[in-house]
Amino acid sequence: MAMVHNNMEIEGEEVEEFRDERDDVKRIPPWRKQITIRGLVTSLIVGIMYSIIAMKLSLTTGLVPNLNVSAALIAFVFVKTWTSLLHKAGIVSTPFTKQENSVIQTCATACYTMTFAGGFGSYLLGLNKRTYEQAGVDTKGNVPGSYKEPAFGWMSGFLFVTAFVGLLALVPLRKIMIIDYKLPYPSGTATAVLINGFHTEKGNKMAKKQVRGFAKFFSMSFLWSFFQWFFSGAQAACGFALFPTFGLKAFKQSFYFDFSMTYVGAGMICSHLVNLSTLLGAILSYGVMWPLITDLKGTWFPKNIPESSMKSLTGYKVFIAISLILGDGLYNFLKIIYFTSFNLYAKANQKSLRTIEDEQVKTNEELKQNEVFLRDRIPVWIACVGYVAFSIVSIVAIPLMFHQVKWYYVVVCYIIAPALGFCNAYGTGLTDMNMGYNYGKVALFVLAAMAGNDSGVVAGLVACGLIKFIVSICADLMHDFKTGHLTLTSPRSMLVSQAIGTAMGCITAPLTFLLFYKAFDIGNPDGEYKAPYALIYRNMAIIGVQGFSALPQHCLQLCYGFFAFAVASNLVRDFSPKQIAKFVPLPIAMAVPFLVGAYFAIDMCVGSLVVFVMTKLDKAKAKLMVPAVASGLICGEGLWLLPASVLALAKVAPPICMTFLATKGSSSG
Repeated sequence: MAMVHNNMEIEGEEVEEFRDERDDVKRIPPWRKQITIRGLVTSLIVGIMYSIIAMKLSLTTGLVPNLNVSAALIAFVFVKTWTSLLHKAGIVSTPFTKQENSVIQTCATACYTMTFAGGFGSYLLGLNKRTYEQAGVDTKGNVPGSYKEPAFGWMSGFLFVTAFVGLLALVPLRKIMIIDYKLPYPSGTATAVLINGFHTEKGNKMAKKQVRGFAKFFSMSFLWSFFQWFFSGAQAACGFALFPTFGLKAFKQSFYFDFSMTYVGAGMICSHLVNLSTLLGAILSYGVMWPLITDLKGTWFPKNIPESSMKSLTGYKVFIAISLILGDGLYNFLKIIYFTSFNLYAKANQKSLRTIEDEQVKTNEELKQNEVFLRDRIPVWIACVGYVAFSIVSIVAIPLMFHQVKWYYVVVCYIIAPALGFCNAYGTGLTDMNMGYNYGKVALFVLAAMAGNDSGVVAGLVACGLIKFIVSICADLMHDFKTGHLTLTSPRSMLVSQAIGTAMGCITAPLTFLLFYKAFDIGNPDGEYKAPYALIYRNMAIIGVQGFSALPQHCLQLCYGFFAFAVASNLVRDFSPKQIAKFVPLPIAMAVPFLVGAYFAIDMCVGSLVVFVMTKLDKAKAKLMVPAVASGLICGEGLWLLPASVLALAKVAPPICMTFLATKGSSSG
């Protein structure tokens, strides 16, 4: 849409006035006014809610879908409801703009991102005593004392001294990424399209339908979770969550529907390929491999060792899952590096051939987006000084928190981190795949090997966190800059809101984790909160220290096979026709049920089935309502987790235990 503008002075402050083809007047407030008190309060509420949801997902399956679009929707619901209530009470409130909506979404996302980027379900939890014991106290590299029990003080401090470094690493390159290279950043673009749509007359009507749908399914999910609680008893094997949907024999192999609205909602957000890949992984592992390997007890592994030992069936589960994750990660890592290098080379040549006419083909709307994006400049010296200052704080603080980590390890991490952050942010802009965890794994293996037997595991896990934090946040910030560019939001307000949200997350994420940690049995391989990635990351560090000698008998050959399968499936997906590629499974999605079980894969496939049915009934309505319905299901159960945790901490047990037994004379397998 073509736009013209004038600069005006209103109450001593400069704003920009836009006139579109319908002569509508839109004003862009200064960047300070885009950050409001109500916006920060809303960000905190949404951030806490999504922190609980993301924490549950991190501690159960480790799969956390992209919730940016959902966060933008919830932010719109909160503020619109608040302003409507004030209007009915006769109180005039400041108009809710798309710039404020973008700022709230950015702040809330930065807050809840700390729950999984902070490693509470992976590398940070891998430092605790329970994971240390599960990895084998007699294992080389897993030396006595190489653990650190969770506590708010050191976890919050670790987040504060590491998270802010990544915010400033790529700020000087924002113009190159967003304007010069025009990287699409699909998630950031999708969020911007949603926000822009909300703040139009037509979009407002659509948003009202989404709000009603969200409220309906939010209420249903919350009440259903509340109802389930009464039947979950004080024992572990009670409730609807352990309903033997396909019979007791299938139930013993974890094939059942556990009525979790969080996983159903996550399945609606994730693609059908992700959900079907998890189901395939569940069938292959718990349906075929683990029963066969269990029958080999006494041949492949001793009979008299506990099941939690890495030399028993658990070792096969963990290391085969690792091989799938590493095969998929290595392939995509090299792929992203190739695409990044190739596109940088192409852009350099294209830039040298660019003419004045090329600049003139830009639309007025694009020119306005660029002008607003460049208007509030973030001085390069501030970014550089800030990066150095935060790095120095981290270099001093981290060795004090972890004596196994030498100060020069941290220096090396922060010297190479900006280059890695650029590669990750560029690759994410092209493919929408944030590969921060893969860069972290590389650092984990390198530092674990360098530090040696006595310090390698802890040093590797901490180094993983340092690199993962920086490169992940670099990509997340560019996503938000892309959203701000398309919604005409100041980059200064986006950066400040990201910093505020990160500070919120550094406090709320450890508190949320400790709520789960004290209320539930975290890390129990037979419980709901298995925290599978904590054990996976610790065993990666052990492999980095001692090599393949950590693997149980015949496991190495299986790992080679699954690593090759992961690489081969990616090659087939990338080089085969679309008709074939869309059916090739995703190895990283297949890996999770190898350790966790099949139940969540069934839940997520139910989510895909719901989307399929909604699409068949009304495709246009489904496209509009699926995000709202999924968000309602996820947030309803997520909100119930808060009172459920409080009840658990208060030792209030549910009054009924509902369980299922085989009838006399029948066989449950």
